[in-house]
This record gives sequence, structure tokens and C-alpha cells, in this order.
Amino acid sequence: MAGHSHWAGIKHKKGRADKERSKIFSKLSREITVAAKLGDKDPDMNPRLRTAIQAAKQANMPKDNISRAISKSEMSGDKNYENLRYEGFGPSNIALIIETLTDNKNRSASSIRTVLQKNGGRLGETGSTSHLFSRNGIIHVQKDKIKEEEIFEISINVGAKDCVNLNDVFEIITEKDDFYKIKTKLEKKIDEFNYSSIEWRPLSYVDVSKNSSEQIIEVLTALEELDDVQNIFTNANLKNLQ
Repeated sequence: MAGHSHWAGIKHKKGRADKERSKIFSKLSREITVAAKLGDKDPDMNPRLRTAIQAAKQANMPKDNISRAISKSEMSGDKNYENLRYEGFGPSNIALIIETLTDNKNRSASSIRTVLQKNGGRLGETGSTSHLFSRNGIIHVQKDKIKEEEIFEISINVGAKDCVNLNDVFEIITEKDDFYKIKTKLEKKIDEFNYSSIEWRPLSYVDVSKNSSEQIIEVLTALEELDDVQNIFTNANLKNLQ
């Protein structure tokens, strides 16, 4: 759930064990429940819910699980989840942004701090690493779905910040505040997205040694195993491990 970053590519190649899949489904369900609770239960009227459902489908989450997650939003439970961001540093002093969806911020902070300290990192103050990133909406469209000229023209017309030709996808980049608006416009022109999310993108990547890269992967994996953690972003250049 770390977005379409170097880290996401590495996780994808590692594959999904049943235990990992269950944890991913749990996190996706939580996002669906919160999105439905905060807005309309109809995904056509609620861009955040629609995006959460699309992410669940891309992870092959069963329809029944999606329906249950939406239904949970109507229950008068005492759990009120909130989106909280934690910032910190990992091995080789690489910067981390950790997004959580939690009903207990003390538990989240404590568990994140423990993982970082055990692995030579530390939790920072708010703002300690976020200035090293920009926050953008990211949308990926498979190249066999649309022609290059067409995707570039559509992107310009809907007000996207940029459109980039990558290896197997076209990447549309939006301002964070325009993400859902532009995504809704794009959905009228494009049948299916390969990926869509709001990400923290590093302003520049930090090159690290292979040994440090492996240590960083251990930290990222340990953080992702925490139930409250939804997304992790880093400025470490992990391309050589993909």
C-alpha cells in the first residue's frame, strides 16, 4: 500500500502470501469503511470511496468483502478512525513518511517508534521530513488501453499537472487538491486505471548502498506489518533492488 514507488515495485515482486493478503484486505477494508462513513455510500457520488474500491479490486479483494466494508460504515460503533501522518528517519538517515488510519494515535505512534528504534531509525517531529517531498495525485493507465497522443491531450484538457510515458504505463500527475476532480473527469474518457492514489513523491532520491537498501527494506516491511499503517513513502533510491 505504499503507492507506485520503488518500494511498491519490490513488494510486488516478492509476491503475496495468504497472511500478507489477509492484512492487505484488512487495510483496504478499513479505508473503504472510513470513506463510506465520511461521504456518500454510492461510489459514483463519492470519489474517495470509488478510489478505495478500485484499489481493492486491483488487489483481487472479493466483492463480498467490499460490500461488508461499506455496510460497516452504517454501524454505530465506538471506533472513529482518523488519518494521521508520522514522519521519521530510517537506516542511512533516509526520510520516511508513514500514513496511518487509526482509532488510537498513542498506539500508532508507539508501535512506529519501536520499529524505527529497533532498526537504527527514529521518529521525527511533524514537518521533519515532509519538506523533502511533494504531494501529488498519481494515475496510471496501461499503454494498451489508449494511444499516447490521446492520453496526453486528455490530460491537458482536464487540467493535469503532467503526463509521463513510463515503461508499461502512462503516468498522469495532478496537484493533490485536484486529484479527485481530475480523476472523475478522466473516468469519463478512460475505462480503467491501472493504479490511482495520492502519493508523497521525493523532491530528490538518495542513493544508498546495497547493504543499506536491504536494511531499509526490513524497516519498511516491519512498518507495513503494523495494522494501523496504510502507506509508507521514502526518499531512498531502491531501484537496484527491483
